[in-house]
Amino acid sequence: MKNLETRRSIRKYADREVSDDLLNRLLEQALRTQTMGNLQLYSVVVTRDEEKKRQLAPAHFNQPMVTQAPVVLTFCADFRRTTKWAHCRKADPGYDNFLSFINAATDALLYTQTFCCLADEEGLGYCYLGTTVYQPMSIIETLQLPQLVMPVATITLGWPDEQPPLSDRLPLKAVIHQETYCDYTPELIDQFYMPKEQLPENQEFVRINNKETLAQVFTDLRYTRCDNEALSTVLLDALRHQGFLS
Repeated sequence: MKNLETRRSIRKYADREVSDDLLNRLLEQALRTQTMGNLQLYSVVVTRDEEKKRQLAPAHFNQPMVTQAPVVLTFCADFRRTTKWAHCRKADPGYDNFLSFINAATDALLYTQTFCCLADEEGLGYCYLGTTVYQPMSIIETLQLPQLVMPVATITLGWPDEQPPLSDRLPLKAVIHQETYCDYTPELIDQFYMPKEQLPENQEFVRINNKETLAQVFTDLRYTRCDNEALSTVLLDALRHQGFLS
């Protein structure tokens, strides 16, 4: 598929609106995504208002595309709607737990990916923001998310105003295991990662960060143990607040 093979994260957008008709058509088409028990355990908050985008920006470390993009979409794991349906139909729901969050988060992320593929086909550009789960309480407050609704993904969406280079990927054999998991030996690590490490842009990345290896850039600077543990605490607190860890 040409669109997937040339997919890029777009962080700069043209001064051109994404129409409601187009957006709603893609969101509706994405409803055919696979879902647990046919329950569609997700909701999407569409943000177009400039002030609301400014309120969301700090949760995403003030990355400029949050306020520059015509549309910001926040995809949420949502067991509230199903729970309310159960209450209204003489049923006793038991979805205030971690397993239910995982099921709803899986539904929401599958829906997100389907939407992204559809957006690619239309020529739209987007950027997936992994920061959504870093400071979820800020997003929860800004979007007024009730209990059993948890933000899990955000994309900025618009018409591309840039053509960034394709980012590198590991080869298929690095991620596929036949029948059982085959653990990675030092020799396989060299085979899979050395081409990535030898790319000029990655060697420059290592140099400007004053590190010895590319792996050190990730472990010491980008995704550190200290940050991961602190943000894990923040995420768990948010899950308790939203009723998924009762």
